[in-house]
Amino acid sequence: MYHEAKHSFAAHGIKVAGGGGGPAGHDGAGERGRGGADQGYRGAVQEEQGHLCEGPWEGGGPHEVAVDLLDSPGETKTIGARNIIIATGSDVRPLPGLQIDEKKIVSSTGALNLDAVPKKLVVVGGGVIGLELGSVWGRLGAQVTVVEFMDGIGGYMDNEVRRAFQRTLQKQGFKFMLSTKVVSADASGSGVVLEVEPAKGGERTKLDADVVLVATGRVPYTEGLGLEEAGVKKDTAGRIVVDDKFRSSVPSVFAIGDAIPGPMLAHKAEEDGIACVENLAGKHGHVNYGTVPGLFTRTLRWPWWARRRRR
Repeated sequence: MYHEAKHSFAAHGIKVAGGGGGPAGHDGAGERGRGGADQGYRGAVQEEQGHLCEGPWEGGGPHEVAVDLLDSPGETKTIGARNIIIATGSDVRPLPGLQIDEKKIVSSTGALNLDAVPKKLVVVGGGVIGLELGSVWGRLGAQVTVVEFMDGIGGYMDNEVRRAFQRTLQKQGFKFMLSTKVVSADASGSGVVLEVEPAKGGERTKLDADVVLVATGRVPYTEGLGLEEAGVKKDTAGRIVVDDKFRSSVPSVFAIGDAIPGPMLAHKAEEDGIACVENLAGKHGHVNYGTVPGLFTRTLRWPWWARRRRR
C-alpha cells in the first residue's frame, strides 16, 4: 500500500500528505500479528484437549521426551507417549565469512525487525526468501542488490518463469550479481563492506551496504535433540530419514516438515502433519510432492507447481 501510495496514486489524481513510512510507521503491527498467531495456536491446542509444554528438548527415548521447562528454570519434565512426531522446522543456513548479528548482517528474522529503511540493502542469495524480503524493503525505498552464486534466481523455479520474474524485479530497481560469491564481510564501520568474486574465481571487488541480508537457504533443525542417542537416523544433510508413512528408523518416532527431505514450505509441512496423523489413526495419509506448489509473494504473486521442464 505504501509503495502504491508513493508511486501510483498521483497518476489517478490522489494526493497523499507526507512521504514518511517504513518500520517506524508499522506501530507494532508485526508483533501484534505474531502474538495473535501464537494465541491462536494455543487456543487450538486447548480446544482439542491437548497440553502445551514449552522448553528445549533435552533428549529422551523411543517413548518419552525430556523438556527443560521455560516457566520453571532448572526443572526437567519427562513426557511419555506411544508415538512421537518431530516437527522442529529449520534454521538459517550459515555462510562462512558472514557473521549474523541481526543488526547490520541479518537473517530473515532480523530483516523483519529493522529500525529504519536501509539506503543500500544487499541480499546474499537469490531464492524465494531473499527476493521476497528484498522486494518489501525495495518498495519502502531501499536500493536492493542481489548476490547469487548460481547463474539465475528463484532456486527451483522453472527457467522461463524465473527469467520473466528477474525482468520484473529489475524494472523495480533491483540489481543482480549472478554467478558471484561472497568472500568476506567487514561490519566494523557504520555499514558493511562485502568482498565478492566470480563463482568460478577471478578478480575480487568490494560492495558497500547499510544492511546485508543472508538468505542462502535453511537447514533442518535436528541438532541437539538427542536423536542419535535414541537411534533416529539422519542423512548427510541432517534430515531425518523416514519412510512413506513418515516413520523414522525408530518405529515409534515420526518426523514431518522441514526436518525431513522435501521442499521447505509451510504448506508442505502442514500436509505432512495431516498425512502422518491420518496414518497413525489407521487411515491412508499421503502427500503427492510432485504437485506441491511454490509461491513468491510480492505486489503480484508468482505461483508455480508440478515439475520443471528442465527436470
